[in-house]
Amino acid sequence: MMKITGTLINYYFHCKRQCWLFGNRINLEDNSEDVNIGRILHEIEENKNKKAEIQIENIRIDKITDKYVVEFKKSDADIEATKWQTLYYIQVLKSKGIDRKGKLEFYEKKKQGKKVIYIELDENKEIELENLKNEINELISSELPPNPIEERKCKKCAYYEYCYI
Repeated sequence: MMKITGTLINYYFHCKRQCWLFGNRINLEDNSEDVNIGRILHEIEENKNKKAEIQIENIRIDKITDKYVVEFKKSDADIEATKWQTLYYIQVLKSKGIDRKGKLEFYEKKKQGKKVIYIELDENKEIELENLKNEINELISSELPPNPIEERKCKKCAYYEYCYI
């Protein structure tokens, strides 16, 4: 059983095939312009605030404040994925006695400013999160990856060439 990460949770919502590939250590993200843009955004935030990006065990939290676990994303194209990724981070911190709420910050490509969404980990979400982690482990341990999903978003994915060329 693989150790679940926030990235795996995000990918599970975004694309099951991407989740399987990443979970089986097939990482093509270093070639992705979108991933590099995301890294630059994280660096900018880190330079603004020295409390940015904290690593605890197998998770990397973009920023933690006295009230929030903050996750930065380039766009709001996949809010559900970001929400569950952040809830997972909140759960890991909670298991260490640190209680926080979630704050999702999306830097809109074609808009001024950013979009902010607040979330909380309640008992029902904790149960859903446990189920989600079990589903991810089941997916990753399967012998073959799921078929490509063939959606518009695939063209921007770091795994596009692996899936379609």
